[in-house]
Amino acid sequence: MAANFMRLSMLIRLVLLAAVVSSASGQFHLGPKPRQPSPTPPPMRKASDLIRRQEPLKVNQSLLKQATQNNTRIVVSIPKQRTYLMIGDQVVADGPVSSGRRGHETPHGHFNVMEKDPNHHSSLYGDFVDGSGRTVRAGVSARSDSAPSGTHFAGASMKWFLRLTGEGVGMHIGILPGYPASHGCIRESVDGAKLFYDYAKVGTPVDVGDF
Repeated sequence: MAANFMRLSMLIRLVLLAAVVSSASGQFHLGPKPRQPSPTPPPMRKASDLIRRQEPLKVNQSLLKQATQNNTRIVVSIPKQRTYLMIGDQVVADGPVSSGRRGHETPHGHFNVMEKDPNHHSSLYGDFVDGSGRTVRAGVSARSDSAPSGTHFAGASMKWFLRLTGEGVGMHIGILPGYPASHGCIRESVDGAKLFYDYAKVGTPVDVGDF
């Protein structure tokens, strides 16, 4: 009887030991871990997807009929990257802009249009071109870059230019990437620059700031 009990007890222990070993084998293993599939990297975004789309020029046509060079003023909002043609507190036109990037911030404050030039060219920024007009180096500074042999400086086009400062900061046609990107000027869309040019005169008030 005692022998049978001992055999039964031993059998129970063997069954329990087998269960423990079986459970452990499901959690641990010797040798290298099985290779897990690499996570699929997210697809690269196109550069165009990173550019913030700006609303196009918006014009209040009924107010535009009342607008003259004598009753308008201009407001430029740096945070909103918008410029407004105003009659008093009413918005005649609202257009996208690109102001000065970091290190070349557009000056804030109250200005008056100092000069109007429909076909202005920058005296500071532009390209080095050769005798045939071919661009040899683009996006250069006349102040800090040296012209390669056989080239000369050609200032960047600033069509429909409204000068705001004696240092050359103004409003004109330019590329609008959706964020501050200029050397300090206020770039406008083609239709916006022409409209603001037409309804401004030398002396028109221009306020630039965090509006």
